[in-house]
Parts: sequence; C-alpha cells; structure tokens
Amino acid sequence: MIAAINDILRRIPVPVIWLAGALPFALLLWDTFTGGLGADPIQSIEHRLGRTALYLLVAGLAVTPLLRLTGISLMRFRRALGVLCFAYALPHVLAWIVMDMGFLWAQMGRDIIKRPYLLFGMLAFVMLLPLAITSNNLSIRRLGGQSWRKLHKLVYPAAILVGMHWVWAVKVNEREPFFWLAVILAILASRFVIRRRVAWGRVLGRA
Repeated sequence: MIAAINDILRRIPVPVIWLAGALPFALLLWDTFTGGLGADPIQSIEHRLGRTALYLLVAGLAVTPLLRLTGISLMRFRRALGVLCFAYALPHVLAWIVMDMGFLWAQMGRDIIKRPYLLFGMLAFVMLLPLAITSNNLSIRRLGGQSWRKLHKLVYPAAILVGMHWVWAVKVNEREPFFWLAVILAILASRFVIRRRVAWGRVLGRA
C-alpha cells in the first residue's frame, strides 16, 4: 500500500505543488479586487498571508516525521513547500511595513521592541530569509551538504517563533493559534524522538 502511494507521489510533477501553492494568493487577489476582504482589508491581507505561510511551514516540517512514521515520502516537495512558505511570509511582512506602518521606520522599530509578537515575527523572518536564499542546488554545492543542513536547521526555532508570533498577536481567547503552536511543537518533538523510520512490518509482527 505504501509503495503504491509513493509510486503515485513520484508521478506528480513538482510544478503541481507550485500551482497549488499559488491558489491562496490568487484567491486573496480576487477578494482584494472584488471587495471581499471585510471591514479591515489591510488586516485581512496581513492575516491571510501570514496564516498561509504558517500552514506551508508546518507542511514542510511534517515531511520527515511522516516518512519516519508511515513510509510515505513527500521529500521531493519539501523544498517547494519551504520556498512557498517564504513567498507568503515576505508579502506578509511587506504588507505590514507598507500598508500598515507606511514606511515609518522609527515607529516600526519602537513597535517591534514594545510588542513581543512583532519581535517574534521579525526574528522568524530573519531566520527564514537565508533558508529561502539557499534553497537551490547551487547553494548546496557551494556550502557543502553538511553546512547546508546545519544552516537549514534554523527552520526549527523559526517555526516556534512563528507559532508564538500568532499566539501573542491575538487579542481574544482564540484556540487556533494555540492549536498550531502545539502542532509545531509536536512535529519538532517527533523529529527528535523518532530518529529512524518505523518498521511497521516488524512492529506488527511482534504484536
């Protein structure tokens, strides 16, 4: 069964992931030009871009635990998921800088220091930036596989900061940000607890 699923996944071209990843942005553009963003369009744009970035970040983090737990391999799509995550994180930050703050750099600096959720978000963005820049074969060759892998471990603290960014940003007792922070922590914990692929055939054979 797993082999059949992996065979189907191998037949899916990576550009399909790029096209699927572009759909939320296309829907956001549609709502922007058709007046579907609600009473606070700037906030809606920021939140939708940020949530999509988080969902893609979680999807990329889940690839390795999924492989270890089930044998299902989405490794071919992990780099695309990571780059798509940054492709939403960047306009999320730019929307805040341009539309929300109006390039008021001094005010932005004060707000980042004063408001923890902004500090968490900016730190996460700074960590994700070099990962996006080096998500290509040329960078792997120049850095070397080991150094490249060490650099890309920045995604772990960045993911925690992203989760904390959303939790601290909410002004009411919303459950969704806490749920996604718990998901991030569970995925990261599983990477350290389950270091090798689980051989379910042998496990079931002992039962």
